[in-house]
Parts: sequence; structure tokens; C-alpha cells
Amino acid sequence: MASSTSSSSNMPPTATHERLPMGLRLTAADRPGVAQPVPERDIPHQPWGRISLVVVILVLLLSSLWEWQMRRLELVPGDMSSSYDTWAKLRREVDRRDVPLLLIGDSRILYDTDLDRVQQLTGIRPIQLGIAGGTGLLVLEDIADDPHFKGLAVVGMAETSFFDNRFTVVRTREAIELSKKESPSKRASYQIQRVIGPGLAMLEEDYGLSTLVAHLDPHWRPGVRGPYDNVWKIGQLAPDGSARLWQRLEHDKRLNDHARTVWFELFPPFPIDDKSIQEILVRSKTAVDKIRARGGDVVFLRPPSGLDLGKVEYGHIPRARGWDPLLAYTHTKGVHADDLANAQNLNLPESSHLSHACAIVFTDAYIRSVTQLTPMLHLKPDAPPPLSTPDCVPPSAASLDQAPGKVNR
Repeated sequence: MASSTSSSSNMPPTATHERLPMGLRLTAADRPGVAQPVPERDIPHQPWGRISLVVVILVLLLSSLWEWQMRRLELVPGDMSSSYDTWAKLRREVDRRDVPLLLIGDSRILYDTDLDRVQQLTGIRPIQLGIAGGTGLLVLEDIADDPHFKGLAVVGMAETSFFDNRFTVVRTREAIELSKKESPSKRASYQIQRVIGPGLAMLEEDYGLSTLVAHLDPHWRPGVRGPYDNVWKIGQLAPDGSARLWQRLEHDKRLNDHARTVWFELFPPFPIDDKSIQEILVRSKTAVDKIRARGGDVVFLRPPSGLDLGKVEYGHIPRARGWDPLLAYTHTKGVHADDLANAQNLNLPESSHLSHACAIVFTDAYIRSVTQLTPMLHLKPDAPPPLSTPDCVPPSAASLDQAPGKVNR
């Protein structure tokens, strides 16, 4: 019986090729018994130059529209707050040179400190190692184990992140690990970001398209924690480490209410147990002793929080169980926002971080206080005059000492 493929096998390849429509490539079936050559496909004649021009124009137009929209939302070109790359770079500087002043802590010392004001007062530009959503305790321990650091460390702390760091330890560890083991590709990506970032606001990851889509519906599935329950964009960060509260948060009530909702969910209202506090005290003293053994020093700083949020924080860890024992156990001096006469009734738009203008006032007040607590930091002879609350809050607003986000405790 003849093979069913015999007729096709005996077909001349040229005849099959002639029957193919113009533009279709030849396949192995078209050349039985012949090695498969490089596929052939005719390129149709098209106005490729005009097509390329249209594509370029569309890309530029759509990119410009998206950039315009992001700037309309008050995103800032060059903002590096969505990654730990800047933090990792600054952390490595501690290993490369003598650092006389180091700022350590969570987002409060990060956004509530104006580095320019510190330099105006002391002549020193500190390295800022505050981590948004982090804890100063782990960074303090990391610095304590670094023999290169022999300067003054100002450790900012909110009791709920310093003593109860269940929610902040992961981010802090990620930042520390990145500073020690950053891959070449990751470092190259950061350098590229630094080059193109200052010209484009749309590179902000917190407002990427996929992130914005997730924010459309707060609870897609019942019982599942939605994007509304997570922290959105809070601050702005420059490549040199200078940071501030995101300027839109200073006037956008919807974003303020959202951030305040998140803070209340993060900070439990019940007191932390004594055993957990004691463990943190022991770890803190060990770190402080290591730094002092090398000739350095540590000063603790408690930035302000709003009246509404402060009630929750102090309900979790009262000052008498957290701040006061920390200073006593570690034999360390500290600056508490409630004790700064020139920095009372400041503006905290979302109850946790100061407005940019009030961050300058708070920086002025606490740096002047630190210079009186340690011989490792001095005011310049030509330092500018002190600032006070009226320099950032109108007198009518400052008098409303019961308004949420307007007072320190």
C-alpha cells in the first residue's frame, strides 16, 4: 500500500514554493529532504520613517501628560523616598570618613529635622540615617558595631517604634542589609535614577500606575486588609539625605485623614509588658556603651506628636515607663519635645510629622538643647538667632492647643 505521504514527498520544492503567497516564509515541509535554510519573509513596503515619527510623538505626548499629572499631584522630581538606596549610600559613608554628627531613628527624626538648619547652627552637616517605617534601635546597634564611628549619634525615637518594633524591624533590616550587600545592578540602577530623577516626577514609585489602581477600591475582598490600611506616601527625600513631610500632606485633608487612620491602627492602645521594655533597655545600653568606649556619645531625642495620637502612644508606652527609664538605664541625656519651650504647639498635619516650616523650628530648638548636653557639639559664634512657634504657626492657630495635630503630647 502506498504511503499517504508519498505524493507530497515527491513534490518538487519549487512547485510548493511557487504556490506560497507572497511574504510567507518557507518551512521544512516545503523542502522535503532538504536542510532547513534561514527563514525567509518579505518585508512589506511601508512608510517606516513616518511611522517611527508618529510613535516618537505619541510617546513624548503621553509621557508629558503623565508627568504633568504627577506634578499636578505635587510630586517632586528627584524624590528618592520610595527606596532604601539613598540610606544605604549614606550608611556606607560612615565607613569612609569621620562623621562628627549622625542622626538615627524613624520617620520622625527624618522628616522633623532640617539639615540646612543644623549646618547653619553648628557648621556641621550631619548624615541622616532615619528610616521611614523603621526603628532607631537596630540602626543604633549597627552603628555601635561599626568601629569607624566615633562621633555624636542623636537617636530619634517614637516609643511605639523603639520599644515595640514588631512592625518596623523588617524595613530596618532591609535597609541595613542593602548597605552591606548592594548588587552591581542595584547600584547602577540607583546611579541612573540619580541622573534622570531630578527631571522627572513620574518616577515616584508610590504613585506608579499599578499603585494608583490598587488605591481605587479600599476593600475588594471582605476581611482582607486593603491598600487603604497601608501607609501611602508620607515624605520627600533628596539624594543628600535631606527630607521633609510631603508638601501635599500639609493641606490635603483626605490624605491627612488617611494617614491618621493608619497611625491609629499601627499603634495599639494597650500597654506594652515590662519584660519587653527591659529587653530594649538592655540592648540600648549595650549599644551606647560600645559607642562611648570608642570616644563617641549618644543623645536621645523624642520628636513631637499630636494630642490625638499622643494619647494612643502614651497609653501603649507612657513616658514614665519608656523615655525616662531609657535615659536612666543607659546613663544618657535626652531632649523631649514636651520640654522645649520654643517648640510647643507646632503644626503636625497628620498628627505624626511636622510641617516643613515647623520642622525647621523644632530642629533649631533641639539642636540648641543638644549643644548644652554634650561637649561634642557646639553652636557657631555667628549662629542665627533662635526660632519659636510663631515662626511657623500663626498665633491664632497656635492658641488652639486642643486641635488634633497641633500640640506635642
